[in-house]
Amino acid sequence: MDKMGSLGDFLRERREAASSLQVEPRGLDSRQGTGLRREEVAMLAGISTDFYTRLEAGRERHPSKRVLDALVLALSLEPDACRHLYDLAKRRPIRCGGGVEKVSPGLVTLIQSWPTTPALVCGRFLDVLAMNRPGVVLYDGMDYGDNLLRTVFLDPMARIFYRDWERLAMARVAQLRIAAAGNLEHPYLAELVGELSLKSEEFRTYWARRDIDDLTCTPYAIHHSMVGNLDVTGASYDVDQHPGQQLLLLQAAPGSPSEDSLIFLSGLDASP
Repeated sequence: MDKMGSLGDFLRERREAASSLQVEPRGLDSRQGTGLRREEVAMLAGISTDFYTRLEAGRERHPSKRVLDALVLALSLEPDACRHLYDLAKRRPIRCGGGVEKVSPGLVTLIQSWPTTPALVCGRFLDVLAMNRPGVVLYDGMDYGDNLLRTVFLDPMARIFYRDWERLAMARVAQLRIAAAGNLEHPYLAELVGELSLKSEEFRTYWARRDIDDLTCTPYAIHHSMVGNLDVTGASYDVDQHPGQQLLLLQAAPGSPSEDSLIFLSGLDASP
């Protein structure tokens, strides 16, 4: 068999070739040499060690796109390896080239330490750069997981997942409008706006309105296929070390049914 002929073989090779420096600054045991442990890759990707072990063993052959997105970041895959990973899993890849924003290792460690609070780190144009395990499970099953705007406007499940889709869609466009203010000549911004304008009539309408909105604290009305309706608040915080990046937390009211649902979801693996 070709040594890169299966998803499990490919993941194992990339894990063993990865530098242990990727995780040593994040509070795990330091050691000499290269290679990551399975539990370290799982931690960096926000999935359980058991689920990752099943991937390497070939017992899970078609992980969700959200899980693949997280593995690309966890293993620091270059564009060619990124595309090969998605080919092996029979999934459409995220954009695997050029100008990838880096996330602080300390910030990754921080969000992974929250066992029941979904957390994302987003880039200046709302690309999802990192996500913890509760976030992976919450958004599992959604396509276009590489960018929050693509999720809202291009994902076929978005209007079910977001019960208040129109309000959130307008708010996301307003958020991009703020980010675009100082980056009007950025080629990726032109690519993103062009793709969304071509594929979504609603995006074209909202983008033309030139609304500006403050999304520091925003209610989210979500419908999850496993637990039903969730009412959470999204709180955004600027990442000082990397201007333009934001940390997004989704929190439910203490003692509410939505909090119970988040706790339940945090104990699950992302589905294959």
